[in-house]
Formats: sequence, C-alpha cells, structure tokens
Amino acid sequence: MIVSGNREMRMPSGALQRVAEAVLCRAGSEPGEARVVAEHLVRANLAGHDSHGVGMIPYYVRFVGEGLLHPNTPARLLADEGPILRFEGGRGYGQRVAREAIAAGIERCRALGVSVVTLRHAHHVGRVGTYGEQAAEGGLVSLHWVNVQDHPPLMAPFRGGDARFGTNPVCVTIPRPGREGPILLDMATSRIALGKVRLLMNKGELVPEGHLVDEEGRPTRDPKVMFRQDRRGALLPVGEHKGYGLALVAELLAGVLSGGGTIQPAIPRKGAIVNNLFSVLIDPGRFGDPEWMQAEIDAMVAYAKASPPAQPAEPVLVAGEPERLAAAERQRHGIPVDAVTWEEILEAGERVGLGRGEALALAGLDSEKG
Repeated sequence: MIVSGNREMRMPSGALQRVAEAVLCRAGSEPGEARVVAEHLVRANLAGHDSHGVGMIPYYVRFVGEGLLHPNTPARLLADEGPILRFEGGRGYGQRVAREAIAAGIERCRALGVSVVTLRHAHHVGRVGTYGEQAAEGGLVSLHWVNVQDHPPLMAPFRGGDARFGTNPVCVTIPRPGREGPILLDMATSRIALGKVRLLMNKGELVPEGHLVDEEGRPTRDPKVMFRQDRRGALLPVGEHKGYGLALVAELLAGVLSGGGTIQPAIPRKGAIVNNLFSVLIDPGRFGDPEWMQAEIDAMVAYAKASPPAQPAEPVLVAGEPERLAAAERQRHGIPVDAVTWEEILEAGERVGLGRGEALALAGLDSEKG
C-alpha cells in the first residue's frame, strides 16, 4: 500500500522498480540493463541509502541526453593476467559494468583463491556495498575502493577550506554463510554523502552540524551551498585526518591502478559522475578450516554486540545490520520518497517520453494522488 503525506510518500519497492525500469528504458537502455540498474537503485533505497537510490534517475536521464552516459555499454576486458583482471567501463551504467567486472573477479577468485579487479571510466557505480554483497553471496571476502572523476570535487581535505576529493567510498565485506548476512562495512570517506545533502535540501531541512563548510570555508548547515552553480561549499571528511587519509588512499588505488586517473584538475571534468574501482576478492577457504573461521567470527560478533548499550533503545550493531534492519522495515511499510524527488522522477520520465499518467499507473497511483 502507498501511504501519502504532505511531504513524503511510502512506496512499495516493486512500484519504484517498475517506474525506474520504464524511465531507464525510455532513456535508451535495453530491458535487461534497465532491470539491473533499477534493481540496484531500489536495493539502495531498501538498505536505507536513499542518496544512491531512485533519486539518481533524473541525473542519469540528463547525463544520457548530454552524451555523458552511454546506455547498453558492457564492461570491456582490457587485460587478463591470471589473478588480475582490468576492465574498461566506457561510461556505461556503473551498476551494469561494475556488476559484470565483479562477476568475472568472483569466477577467477574461485579458481585461484584471490583476484584483483580494476574498472575504469564507469559511470556512477552507485552503492558500493552491492558489490560487496555480490562477492559475499559467492562466499568471498572483498575489499573495494572507488574514486570520482568528471564531477567537481565535493570533499575538503583535513585542514582544508575547499573541496579537493569526491566522497571516495571504501567497502569491506566478510561472508557469514548460513547466518543473517555478511559483515558489510560500506562508507563514504566524507561525514555525509552528497546525495543525503540533496535529500535534506529537497525536504527543506538543515544538515547536521560539523558536516559542511561554505564557499569561504566557514561551517554551515545550509545544504544549498553544495548545489550552487558557481562557487560551492565542501563536505568534511569523516574522522578528520583519518577520513582524509582514507579518501587519498581510495583516490590513488582506484584512480591510478585502474588507469582511469584521479580528480586532479589536469583530468578534464565534463560534469557527470565517472568512477574508477579497485577491488580485491579473497576465498577464505584457502586460509584454514571454514568451520573454525565461522565459529571465531560468530564469537567475535557476539562479544562486540554484548556490550551494554549506552542508550537502552539502541543496541550495539555490526556493519551490515543497519541496512538489513532498514530493508526489513521498508519492505513492510514502503520506501520513503519525498515530494520533490518524486516530482523530479516524473519530470525525468516525461523528458524521455514516459507520460506522467503512465508512470503513475506503474507506481499504483492515480493522477490525483500523484
């Protein structure tokens, strides 16, 4: 059931999936690609990462129209050197080309025990945790680093007053076969993702203190400073110097080892979102007795979670649990979509020939409720 409010709707994942697929198809993707991209976006919403969910669709439609995102482009193998696989993304949908590159890495890891995958020039790969989950479903440990090109910098270095980095996510996944889900650390190296700032702006809300500086390097809570056409503000790194250090490492591992380049200004910026990816996949079964390993992981998780909670209503969790809890809640009650984001999605559909009435019907809404 869709629950409407003045500022937000709760929509079933299937409804969002249908609308997203339809818009992406009208924007030029063949049905299989549209399904993969839409599933990735909706899965991000279910996990609570709305910054990487269906709210990205209007941007994708614009980038396709500007020739900066190339539908129906598969990952292209550049080099196969045993455990090392290098891929070119060709500005194809990152959700597709990264999935294909990681699938190849999983197959190679099963054969050799370890594989290293690089991907360059992919359009926005989306929520990186999806690729960690993909590896974990295959029973593999995985580590992923991503950098951002083609886009103006977003995050300031520690002690800096303007932006010099993207949000450069880092992801580490440890499988737990037969348990509720893997250990899944998936984090931006900024204190807040740009997409979350966009959602706060759409809702008319302020950003928490200590997350942003304005164009003069002064602390601010105004999300609009990140979306100005001229001088913009900057996100701040998580953990001060620690987040800055992680961002720099991600920039160099993903940008240099992939061959795609970094965000330094000699690399042209056309205004879209291009990602490079560096991933390491490991078969844990090559390192010892799997039963002992899982027992030790279980014991460590139980030990960490047994810590008395500082707030009784907020028990200790491990990485990956917040996403699973969010998914369970949103499957029951629907995915929240604010009115501005929903209107932007409908307008994007109209630009590629998906009529508003058709989009609303796909979502299970009539024109009056929409």
